[in-house]
Amino acid sequence: MATGTPSEAASGTAADERRPTLEDVRAARRTLEGVTRVTALEGSRHLSRLVGAPVHLKCENLQRTGSFKLRGAYTRIAGLAGSERERGVVAASAGNHAQGVALAARLLGVRSTVFMPAGAPLPKVAATREYGAEVLLRGQVVDETLRAAEEHAARTGAVLIHPFDHPDVVAGQGTLGLEILEQCPEVATVVLGIGGGGLAAGVALAVKALRPGVRIVGVQARGSAAYPPSLAAGHPVALPEVATMADGMKVGRPGDVPFRIIAELVDEVRTVSEEDLSRALLLCLERAKLVVEPAGASPVAALLADPEAFAGGPVVAVLSGGNVDPVVLERSLRHGMAAAGRYLSLRLRLDDRPGALAALLGELSVADANVLAVHHVRTDPGLGVSEAEIELHLETQGPRHCERVAETLRRAGYRVLG
Repeated sequence: MATGTPSEAASGTAADERRPTLEDVRAARRTLEGVTRVTALEGSRHLSRLVGAPVHLKCENLQRTGSFKLRGAYTRIAGLAGSERERGVVAASAGNHAQGVALAARLLGVRSTVFMPAGAPLPKVAATREYGAEVLLRGQVVDETLRAAEEHAARTGAVLIHPFDHPDVVAGQGTLGLEILEQCPEVATVVLGIGGGGLAAGVALAVKALRPGVRIVGVQARGSAAYPPSLAAGHPVALPEVATMADGMKVGRPGDVPFRIIAELVDEVRTVSEEDLSRALLLCLERAKLVVEPAGASPVAALLADPEAFAGGPVVAVLSGGNVDPVVLERSLRHGMAAAGRYLSLRLRLDDRPGALAALLGELSVADANVLAVHHVRTDPGLGVSEAEIELHLETQGPRHCERVAETLRRAGYRVLG
């Protein structure tokens, strides 16, 4: 496997841009034996009915460190020469690569420093420290954090372990593709999320080398989708800004190494909305009993958004990670319930008199709506002297039930504002 000098690792010279091969992926698998898990492939009856073809979930959220990133990080660090290991390694990550590098370095006896964005989820920061890395918070997005890590590498001689733009990292991630083919030999389509592109490139490389007819579909969050414009331009294009709840996908520019592979081997790149991601998160939790982070749920989001596009053969959707901040999870699930028509927020006005709220709650009970929260507003200048505005947050049974609840309140004489 390729190695490079600290200056090469930091600057991304041609020595780091060698195209990995199937033999590199197979070598990475031997390197990872006893280190990473062969994660489960679970069938999803709900998604299978929706798509009209068998759908399987590749549960990489159950991998060590909670994501696929350990595969590439360990492969890269294991390939370093002894003199390089002595200088230590440095990485930049929103969380998953950080944990993969920290654990890999500890297992290999290498000192590690990890730069993370200032807004990185606290559980990911804490886990990275617990795996043994020195954690430094720099920048707001991964691209800014990466520049800080590159400066550290140039200053100290530490070897930069790039999250996706190195052939050894791509080869390590490609071992997941070998597992998919062994666990589901009849697979027709593999769907997986794309951030910088290391996972998609590695899986596409392995799968297409052995089964050229398998369709590879990449998925990006719409607010950080750098690959569609880059593929259209024929080279990596940097986005002016990125915005998505899927911190594992907050990458503003594709990596040079994975871009060339994805441009050649990935059949299609789709984008999904934040609502799609929230619905997917909710489905994974409720139907599959799996905790998945937004980036990891992106393949499921693509299936939910356009199920007909995946009919015609067994589908494997890669759940790439499960390291989700509890605050983000709560917000995403609430958003997902709203997107699925199971969470209704509305405002209405009523007379501010004793028993008025009890009467309102009685109407909601008759409509079978579960009241989650009630907020009163009595001091708005737009309200009459004897009026109060009520904001209701309700759990419902779906879009039609939402309509029935609102209509029930209107028939009862309440002024529903929205």
